[in-house]
Amino acid sequence: MAGMRVCAIRVTPSGGIDMAHLKDMLEFRGDTGRNICLIPVSAHGTNPASAHMAGMRVCAIRVTPSGGIDMAHLKDMVEEHSKNISCLMLTYPSTYGVFEEGAADVCELVHKHGGQVYLDGANMNAQVGLCRPGDYGSDVSHLNLHKTFCIPHGGGGPGMGPIGVKAHLAPFLPSHPVVDPLADLGDEAHSFGSVSAAPFGSSAILPISWAYIKMMGPKGLRRATQVAILNANYMSKKLDGHYKTLYKGERGLVAHEFIIDIRDMKKTANIEPGDIAKRLMDYGFHAPTMSWPVAGTLMIEPTESEDLQELDRFCEALISIRKEIKEIEDGTMDKRINPLKMAPHTQEVVISEEWNRPYSREQAAFPATFVKGETKIWPTVGRIDDQYGDKHLVCTCPPVLDDF
Repeated sequence: MAGMRVCAIRVTPSGGIDMAHLKDMLEFRGDTGRNICLIPVSAHGTNPASAHMAGMRVCAIRVTPSGGIDMAHLKDMVEEHSKNISCLMLTYPSTYGVFEEGAADVCELVHKHGGQVYLDGANMNAQVGLCRPGDYGSDVSHLNLHKTFCIPHGGGGPGMGPIGVKAHLAPFLPSHPVVDPLADLGDEAHSFGSVSAAPFGSSAILPISWAYIKMMGPKGLRRATQVAILNANYMSKKLDGHYKTLYKGERGLVAHEFIIDIRDMKKTANIEPGDIAKRLMDYGFHAPTMSWPVAGTLMIEPTESEDLQELDRFCEALISIRKEIKEIEDGTMDKRINPLKMAPHTQEVVISEEWNRPYSREQAAFPATFVKGETKIWPTVGRIDDQYGDKHLVCTCPPVLDDF
């Protein structure tokens, strides 16, 4: 699926470890001066941190108005730093939600100047079955099993981030003192050591991804990718006229995710992404990614998992919210006390005796026809001061000793 020669499963998710492999290889080769990592500003947000962890210097590459890599700027940068380029970290499709039309040319250019290409596998959900990183020029790539291959994410972990490498990087993969996967290489092995206490990483979670891949098969995996891309483009088109999709490819399409721009609404109605996110809770939806990778925006990634009816409901919710914002812009709704600024609305607030807001209880709790009392998911906490909460942690958990 990745087009790589060797895959290592000893790695828990960390791009910094992957970058250390590249640095180790370069130092062994004698290229100790190669310490510059080129990263497009449209790359995954963890990439600069990963490069920094490996002791590299990060140089940012600009993007065009359509969200693709600015090839002219890339050429200038590789020529300026030709003797010091360690690698390029590429996210494909980019975090801006577009496919890099010249991805193969980008990889070729970096290779020409002695660098390696690291492909961030965060967006493999838009590639599996359609293209392989190794085929268009990547030398090393990790796979986010939690994003594309069904394992739990975040607090539901543990994490698992297999690394695929081309043959020339295989001797530099991590080893282990008990079960050394590089033992067969003998003197050709040049690993910098272990990266995990367990010889096979978080191996207990791998059967989930293995079962998913086996059950889907090649056709099913390709179909999932196609549907994920189709769903994102369907939603982007459906929201046109209500929200601006910030970046589109040269053909006017997006990849498996897209960004809607909220920044003008801050000027016209004092509405920010957080207001829309909290209002979506009243419709029964968890918010999409807020203010990343671009501040003042929402990034929507529907994947292949939801059916058409659910996509339509989500779009209907966003369109309904846009109409509420229009009422604020027109002056028919107060800028400070309105359904968005007061969202989310808990059951306790809606049924309380006192209701002095300039909109109805029904608009607060049942803002769309698909939001019904018998199926509504009620928010349990109302509007809080986010900034104050971020700066003043208050534990509301009962003391442990109370349970004994």
